Amino acid sequence: MEELAQGYLRALGENDPQRREQIWSLLAGSENAIADQFTRFTSEFSRVDETAARVSKIALPWAARLFPRAAFDLREAFRIHSRGIADAVSPAEQRSPRDKAFTLSAELFLMQHTCHWFCRSRTVASARLLKRHQVSHAQVLAAVSPATRRAYAEMTGI
Repeated sequence: MEELAQGYLRALGENDPQRREQIWSLLAGSENAIADQFTRFTSEFSRVDETAARVSKIALPWAARLFPRAAFDLREAFRIHSRGIADAVSPAEQRSPRDKAFTLSAELFLMQHTCHWFCRSRTVASARLLKRHQVSHAQVLAAVSPATRRAYAEMTGI
């Protein structure tokens, strides 16, 4: 993720169009690799027990166990993120390199937010997103693909 972010900044800051195109081309391999890695991770994570994969929508200790309907399944969240990441790098989408970078970054940031939500809380996840990437959760949601946004909203209630 870090390599892609740095590469995107480098490409966006490049004034020479030929050099910028070279950078975009070099990043394609990293984009495909991260999509493949996350697909494999999602497949492995799907084996986790459902009770261990619950993410509480409310900030109370043990809420996911006490109120299972106030939780979502992290395995499903990772499937949503995996599809979004794969779609973002898909050549079928025919995005410009800049638009692909924007969409893929948003998909990765949302996935990272979900991971932090699982480990800590939604509030902590949103604060980390803002601190690390200077972008709000709402901005990330607005930037992901419409399919990801719909599925994520349905799952989380956001």
